[in-house]
Amino acid sequence: MDNAHERVNRRLQQLAAAAEPTFWGFLGCEFVDLKDGIITIALEAKPHHLNPIGIVHGGVLSSLLDNAMGIVVMTARPEDKVVTTNLNVHFVAPLYEGRLTVTAELVHQSRKMITTQGRVMDREGNLGTMGTGTFRVI
Repeated sequence: MDNAHERVNRRLQQLAAAAEPTFWGFLGCEFVDLKDGIITIALEAKPHHLNPIGIVHGGVLSSLLDNAMGIVVMTARPEDKVVTTNLNVHFVAPLYEGRLTVTAELVHQSRKMITTQGRVMDREGNLGTMGTGTFRVI
C-alpha cells in the first residue's frame, strides 16, 4: 500500500503531464517533488533561456517562480480555481546555463487569498532569485 506522499507525487506527475502542451512545457519545466508542503520543480536552462548578456532571462525566472508557487496553491486548494494577482521577484544574483531548482511553499491563506514564497537556485545551491506570490480563489 502506498503512502500519502506517493499519492500526492503521482497526482503532481499527472498535472505536469497535462501541463506539457502549455507554457509549462514550452519553458521546459519538470516536476521534482512535493514534500512537507514544499514543491520542487526544475529547469535545464539552455541558450534560449538566456538574455543577450548570457544570464538567465528575468522573464524565465519569474515564470519559474509563478509556476512553482501556483502548484503549491493548487495542491493546497485542489477543488478551487486560482489565479496569480501579485508576483514580487528579487533578482539577487545572476543565474547561468545549467540546472535550476525552484522551491515554493505556502506562507498564508484565507478563504479567497493565498500567499506563497519561492526561491530559484543554481546547481551548486546558490540563491539567484526569490519571490512572493499572491493568488486569488475565483
